[in-house]
Amino acid sequence: MTESGAGEVPAERDRPVLGGPDPMIEFGRLFDAYAAPLHRYLARRVGSDVAHDLVSETFLVALNQRHGYDPRRAVVRSWLYGIATNLLRRHVRQEVRRLRATARAVGWADPEPGHEGRVTDRVDAAALAARLAGALAELSEGDRDVLLLTSWAGFDSTEVADALGIPVGTVRSRLHRVRTWLRANAPTHSTVEEEDRD
Repeated sequence: MTESGAGEVPAERDRPVLGGPDPMIEFGRLFDAYAAPLHRYLARRVGSDVAHDLVSETFLVALNQRHGYDPRRAVVRSWLYGIATNLLRRHVRQEVRRLRATARAVGWADPEPGHEGRVTDRVDAAALAARLAGALAELSEGDRDVLLLTSWAGFDSTEVADALGIPVGTVRSRLHRVRTWLRANAPTHSTVEEEDRD
């Protein structure tokens, strides 16, 4: 299975049996296949240093809870991302504080009206990113998890449902609600340009 940066995993490895007598061999394979894409996903949310810790903790928790994994219920990738997302929730307060601080910082980057030369592409991009960060900070924890697992980890609705332990219909409903809300509340590049011209 190959999807959005996930490692190359043969179909028979999607649902491994983890309760065997020597789990370290299978967990070595899992680490090789999923540690890098899992780190990329987590790093986009909490930064690289915290992501390293969370990846390590994810595999430690997975090893300790390996007997609770049911290959008939979900592919191992979804199970690992579910563990990582639960661990990530410990860091949600820090994540939200960082996003809100970034959103506040955009006020310092906005140019004064009529001041020539202060509006550049770089400032526009920074302002847009900061405003989008502010929008992400306003989402509920569940909505943010669904959106970021979909957009940053490349999960489909079924994989998100497996990872978060919620029905697929709930995932689709949340995605629809979030996308509608973001269209109404998150600025586009043209919105930033219009604001800067005012």
